Amino acid sequence: MTFISLALIQMRCEKAAIDENIKEMRRYLDQAKDAKADIVYFPEMNITGYIDPQQHPQAVISRDHPAIRQAADLSREYHTTIIAGFVEENAAGKPFITQLVAQDGAVLGYYRKKTIKDEEAEWFSPGNDQPVFSHSGMKYGIAICADIDDENIFRELAHKGARLVIACAAPGLYGEQKARNWQEGYDWWRGECFGKLGKYAADQDLHIAVATQAGRTVDEDFPGGGYLFSPEGKCLAQSSDWKEGMLVVKMPLE
Repeated sequence: MTFISLALIQMRCEKAAIDENIKEMRRYLDQAKDAKADIVYFPEMNITGYIDPQQHPQAVISRDHPAIRQAADLSREYHTTIIAGFVEENAAGKPFITQLVAQDGAVLGYYRKKTIKDEEAEWFSPGNDQPVFSHSGMKYGIAICADIDDENIFRELAHKGARLVIACAAPGLYGEQKARNWQEGYDWWRGECFGKLGKYAADQDLHIAVATQAGRTVDEDFPGGGYLFSPEGKCLAQSSDWKEGMLVVKMPLE
């Protein structure tokens, strides 16, 4: 049986620190190269950090921004497929929350987060399309954070032939940072993933993999957590705690 190797990155992504975050991507790509990962995927907004676009307008970037070119170049340098997130400029209104897919030095496409609600509705616009990508003949799609509240997103990707959905997330934790209970935050997000994504995986006959922002930024904390769910709804692999790191998992191509 042939397998594909996925590197799920639990990364600390400082807000509006694009150069710093690109350097951090390279550090993880070095590790993923040693692990011979076929696809390396980073959390939601890992390039720009999880920003309030009104507070950090300089970190709202277009598809022509040098950071996007750098991400594409890294895919060629490391001979891997890279999925990375940023806050995308929108000339017609509020920006999008976007993940890019880069391979062989080129950006293959983008996915814009569809589920925009609560506080995010004040800052961002929802996307409309659900593209499907392919690697070694295996079709896959992308979901972003609050998309896990809408099973229809996963159903549509399965209908389009996806066998894997890659969920990239940055669920900020509530409460004062100085009183942070990291285990509690990690357990909350783990419960969300197990309760929803495990069900969707079984209902839609999908593998679902998760990569989550981890650690402390200037004014917000993130719970981490890497997971792989099988089409039976079972968790095949998971990170051990809330800390930064990389989880390498394999799934069958057949």
